[in-house]
Amino acid sequence: MQRYRELLRFPNAWVLILAALPARISYGMISLAIFFKTEQETNSVAIAGLAIGINSVAGSLTAGIRGSIMDKWGQKWPLRIFVPCYAGMLLALNMAHDRTILLVAAFVLGITAPPINLSVRPLWKDVVPADYLRVAYAADTAIMNFAGVIGPVLATSLALSSHPGSALSTASAMMFIGGTALGISSISRNWKPEKKVKDSAALWRSKPLQLLMIEGCFIGFGWGLFDVAVPAFATLEGVPQRTAWIFGAMGVANVVGGLLAGLVSKNRSALSTMRKTYFIWFFVSIPIAFSYPGWSMALFGAALGLVGGAIQVFYWEVMEAVRPKGSQTAAMGWLWTVEGTLMSLGAALGGYLSETFSPRTVLATTSACIGIGFVILTIGRERLKAADRIPESEEDLQAMKDNLPTTN
Repeated sequence: MQRYRELLRFPNAWVLILAALPARISYGMISLAIFFKTEQETNSVAIAGLAIGINSVAGSLTAGIRGSIMDKWGQKWPLRIFVPCYAGMLLALNMAHDRTILLVAAFVLGITAPPINLSVRPLWKDVVPADYLRVAYAADTAIMNFAGVIGPVLATSLALSSHPGSALSTASAMMFIGGTALGISSISRNWKPEKKVKDSAALWRSKPLQLLMIEGCFIGFGWGLFDVAVPAFATLEGVPQRTAWIFGAMGVANVVGGLLAGLVSKNRSALSTMRKTYFIWFFVSIPIAFSYPGWSMALFGAALGLVGGAIQVFYWEVMEAVRPKGSQTAAMGWLWTVEGTLMSLGAALGGYLSETFSPRTVLATTSACIGIGFVILTIGRERLKAADRIPESEEDLQAMKDNLPTTN
């Protein structure tokens, strides 16, 4: 763990870890807060899943646009606009009761989603040297997943309490606090986007990103199904409170997995390590379809979260290695546009499929999607070869110089 202690000695490392934490916890609360709010108002699991899907598709379809805005204009003003709008829309959603209004509010909420995670990740390259990026991404992933532990537990506890409206109001307050703290920090205010290469091709024409987008279609759809199938399964079995246990166990395992990934030697290429971890991820996802909302689903979900937390770290390294210059935020934003759109489709169908067929069938589909994602990366690994090499120390130093922030 010496590497993590060394990481925290860099100026602004603590700022990036703590400033956005409340906003990330808020994001961890959103899906379940919307699910339980809609289910309580409409008495329909299917409509609740649809609300999550509408919210997700609105957010994902605009993620690439918001990322492109930041790559052009920086982070200062976009965060100052998106954060208060989003916090206000959470309060508006909390006051809604009609089914149509709930769905419309969920859609508008997605459009105003602040790009918190997209904002934090590029800042690490200004805070730490190149040979600490894997550790930095691991720490950032661990913090994000820690928020994923607290968020669902907090949302479920508040939504099922005697004051169910406190779930969305708490999420609103935490988004405002965390988003504002990040936006006023000097590292975010002073961040300058990379200078784009003249006459560079559009991100959509980048062969490596095209491959990651295809993989993201299946992972997004599968994960959207999973996010709704778990609370739907628990609700249909009359134990909705167990949703928090399951997602909580997964979140804790995500944190541990991310931290363990940060300890992997930098002399191992990001691509080969991600592919090996990806195969294990598929293998451990299989038993989840045979589990029940209780200790078995929590246990298998924790195994799924442990490996998934590690993959996030290596995925970021691969994406950084293959993305076009000048797309620090937009590359991930457009990847999320594709993955998030399919995730929203999965979420929208998850409730219906769980009610019509079986939650177990939906969970099995998630495993199949992970397997297809692994096959895609294996077949197209040649497109990602830039992430399958170990740079020499001199190259690391040159990369640091090349990636110094510049103005457009």
